[in-house]
Amino acid sequence: MLDIKQIRENTDQIIELLNRRGADFSYLREVVQKDDRRRQLIGLIESVKKEVNQSSKLVGGLMRDGKREEADQIKQGIKVKKEGIEGYQRELTELEEDIHYQLLITPNLPNEDIPVGMDEADNVEIKKVGEVPVFDFEPKPHWDLGVDLDILDFERASKITGSRFTVYKGLGARLERALINWMSDVHALEHGYTEIIPPYIVNKESMTATGQFPKFEDDAFKLVDDRDLYLNPTAEVPTINLHRNETLDVNDLPIKYTAFTTAFRQEAGSAGRDTRGIIRQHQFNKVELIKFTKPENSYKELDEMLKNSSRILDLLNLPYRVVTLCTGDLGFSMRKTYDIEVWLPSYKTYREIGSISNAEDYQARRANIKFKRTKESKPEFVHTLNGSGLAVGRTVVAILENNQQKDGTIKIPDVLVPYMRTNIIK
Repeated sequence: MLDIKQIRENTDQIIELLNRRGADFSYLREVVQKDDRRRQLIGLIESVKKEVNQSSKLVGGLMRDGKREEADQIKQGIKVKKEGIEGYQRELTELEEDIHYQLLITPNLPNEDIPVGMDEADNVEIKKVGEVPVFDFEPKPHWDLGVDLDILDFERASKITGSRFTVYKGLGARLERALINWMSDVHALEHGYTEIIPPYIVNKESMTATGQFPKFEDDAFKLVDDRDLYLNPTAEVPTINLHRNETLDVNDLPIKYTAFTTAFRQEAGSAGRDTRGIIRQHQFNKVELIKFTKPENSYKELDEMLKNSSRILDLLNLPYRVVTLCTGDLGFSMRKTYDIEVWLPSYKTYREIGSISNAEDYQARRANIKFKRTKESKPEFVHTLNGSGLAVGRTVVAILENNQQKDGTIKIPDVLVPYMRTNIIK
């Protein structure tokens, strides 16, 4: 979350930056007023407590001197002051809860240097890699290829569960599994990330720490359980929360994780979008990259993370581009994001396959993740970064569509052949 002190000292600037997201954040002026009252109440409570302590000492002396009547009068005054403290404390508690909630639903500040815009149409392309394939036949979309090759079964998945689920079969299942293993190996063995497989179920504190809650509760799958548990929407959530309420050793920074999870999302706001195939599913596999860094190094580490994610597509020989997200398309918790978009022939355009983001100290403040530069120094919040390394299902789509052959077969990228134990799907 944002620092209330920063908001108080730079109110106009903060509101102007947030408004670049395409909404009105002028309510923060009222939050600042409430914070002024909060600080005033803290001062009042401390002042009255001091008066009560002083009066209590007088009562003891008067009682020893036999001046009971005077002591009783002072006691009555102490009672009134304590009742006043209780009133102040109730008001303070209500104010603190309200301020905290307002900060929880306020997104991160867009970085000053990213493009200002309303939606994905205003994102700025910064790099394009690879040649878009040209077919001498009519290419098929992945949903037809998957059915024709008997590697994706949408009908039976719908029977088992419902819409937006898929059964992977045969070499389709092996391709998904091969990508998970290969991506994890590349990031762990070549890029230096520590591999983890975190829990697929997370608690409400974890969802709040990374910024999913309270803003996006409707998009989460909640379990019927009295512990307030949810299905993991992205490996970012459990992996960031590995270090919630911890002070990290500065010598360990940057800490780098690559995490594999199955992710679950309601896709509450996507009705009618990408209803065919496996582009937008309620359940999908993902290899995620997470970093905890010192503040001064986070953008260097962001650039390195972008290279790590892009290398996956380079090795698969898939055409892609990189765009900088504009302010209106920026994720809730992020200050700056690059999207990696792979070319999909069925859509005749590039589609997102990974996002590489820097939240700076926004998530660390929510999750209370700090580090100390020396034993004597004051704790500081780390910066958190997360990136796709990549979304596995969408990588399957890209391979099927870009590598399809005239005879209906799919050529397997060379790097996956040792994992697939075949170079073709037929």
